[in-house]
Amino acid sequence: MAIGLAITNLDEFTYGKSPKPIKCGRGVEIGNGRVIPEINFTLPPIDINPETWPEVLRQYSEMITGICERAVALGSSGILVEVETLPPMTVNPSWGVEVSRLVADKLDYYYEKRQLHSAFRLTPNDTREHQRPPRMRSGMYWDGMKEFFERSGEAGADLISIESTGGKEINDIALMDADVHALVFALGIIAPRDMEFLWREIVDSCKRNNVIPAGDSACGFANTAMVLAEQRMLPRVFAALVRIASVPRSLVAFEQGAVGPSKDCAYEGPYIKAITGSPISMEGRTAACAHFSSVGNISQAVCDCWSNESVQNVRLLSGYAPTVSMEQLEYDCRLLNVASQTPEDGRKMRDWLVASDSSHDPQAYVLRPDVVMRISKTMIEEDTPYLRVRAGLRCGLAEIRSAISANQLTLPVTEMKWMDRLYRQIDSLPNDETEFIEMMLPKLADAPWIPSEYGF
Repeated sequence: MAIGLAITNLDEFTYGKSPKPIKCGRGVEIGNGRVIPEINFTLPPIDINPETWPEVLRQYSEMITGICERAVALGSSGILVEVETLPPMTVNPSWGVEVSRLVADKLDYYYEKRQLHSAFRLTPNDTREHQRPPRMRSGMYWDGMKEFFERSGEAGADLISIESTGGKEINDIALMDADVHALVFALGIIAPRDMEFLWREIVDSCKRNNVIPAGDSACGFANTAMVLAEQRMLPRVFAALVRIASVPRSLVAFEQGAVGPSKDCAYEGPYIKAITGSPISMEGRTAACAHFSSVGNISQAVCDCWSNESVQNVRLLSGYAPTVSMEQLEYDCRLLNVASQTPEDGRKMRDWLVASDSSHDPQAYVLRPDVVMRISKTMIEEDTPYLRVRAGLRCGLAEIRSAISANQLTLPVTEMKWMDRLYRQIDSLPNDETEFIEMMLPKLADAPWIPSEYGF
């Protein structure tokens, strides 16, 4: 069923404010007028096994203690802490629960003793792709994920998210060949099927365990394209289209009951916010510790939480990297929140963030708030993920072409050569979803996927 936009006025599409703010954790409000720093941290290279487990716990204790101490010293009004588990911690859920509980207990301590407001986002990783071809609905990896979801309350999580990978095995083929048809099959057909299955499980588990289902990320799809484009292994205009095509699959989590904030590495977040009204977390220049991008400032324009991506626990001159990231995020959020004390200044800050990036790369241009609203409106006029992806691609490519004509976006000649090729591929997508599936299944007969794992 087609739905309408939650945000219809561009002046109201800005950072720190969402139509559906949420309260969580220890006095944290997200989307209610202030941007909250979200700190994400991980281990340096280490083999996780029973012998090294005490060192793993020591490092997590060191990281969260340093983060909380710095937040208190800076007088932070509230922080969101995320733990993205490493694969052994999801395969062995007891390990993941122990690490998460350690972090949650430390947040409790700093709230009770130092009055630090905080919330804890737990993000189990999707281990299903560790088996090739992936088994999405059965097997030991899926069993471990389900157990971890069910123990999220025991682990102390306030929110739960995931960077799910259903459909990635076909999306990878699409990226290698810059193939629009394979891309649409991955993100418009099988990824939404997996999202519906996966997020029904997550939401049901959250209800049983008093945990907030936050949201997903198309990291394995669109961020992979972004990184490949940064390495000049993929056209940037194609990577921009992958970003748009990832929106309908991420939207499924919210249709199943997720309420936000969406994941920081979900650069499709502005579309999710415009459509659902839920708060979003974003990352940009602060994520350079993990990857490079062309969207370092514009990604901040409508964020509700501002994050750093995963930073390793390595020593820098001032201190350990997670503590350094905490300070950087807090100062960024201070600036945003001071600017937004008057609506006019808040919009001006948003527009500066947008203008600094949007003319340099099509991946940035499709994150412009006005462009996001137009493409979102076009997509949600359709009833199914397939039709939404098709409509979004058509609209997105038209927006890019219009921006080039208006001198609002500059593309090198090598990128311009792709425009007509991509138009032809998009225009050849059939109106009927069943026809498209029947057309694609024989072409993907030898691909490394199991159709029955997606309900075929």
